[in-house]
Amino acid sequence: MAISKVKDSAVTKKRPLVAYTHPESIISEQYRMIQANIKFAMIDKRSRTFLITSPSKGEGKSTTAANLAISMSQQKEKVLIIDANLRNPELHSIFKIQNSVGLTDILIGRTSFYDAIHNTEVGRLDVLTSGPIPMNPGELLSSPLLHETLAASLKSYDLVLIDSHSVLELTDTKLLANQCDGVVLVIQKGKTMIDKAIEAKKVLEFAKATLIGVVINDC
Repeated sequence: MAISKVKDSAVTKKRPLVAYTHPESIISEQYRMIQANIKFAMIDKRSRTFLITSPSKGEGKSTTAANLAISMSQQKEKVLIIDANLRNPELHSIFKIQNSVGLTDILIGRTSFYDAIHNTEVGRLDVLTSGPIPMNPGELLSSPLLHETLAASLKSYDLVLIDSHSVLELTDTKLLANQCDGVVLVIQKGKTMIDKAIEAKKVLEFAKATLIGVVINDC
């Protein structure tokens, strides 16, 4: 099912955190609609962790994840967004924060979960960046420490969003998908091929992930 469609614009390209900088815009309202539709889709479950991915690179998943996290935090939820794309992280650039310490440091035991968190000026939203790009991202994402990190996050936050690598190129996202309550697939109109979207759906289902639906970027 399609969760919603995001109509992109010049505002989004110049200011990727449009849900924060322009909360009254049509685009921000579309993100609020996505947030509400996710809630309705999982209404019978106590779902708190959501993975955001896409079939391939460059389809807008990180921007979608960031704005969705902002929209959720504006609803008085305490939200953590985690950059689990350990190969091509983007959230630190989107939020304009340092990435010297992050998820990779937690997964190798170099720092604690709470010491790696970045507080933001956006409502009750915090960010856990990827940290330095490791040599063995797939191995780190299959570590028991990842499960412990997610468990720790749920003790302090109402909702946790995870921005991951695109699902068809590497195994990284499959390692994460079934550890989350739901997965949102982001596709881009005019770029994502139908066969790639269908293949991504099958891959997620094979990984025993719960696919909530699809967000269509209309660029």
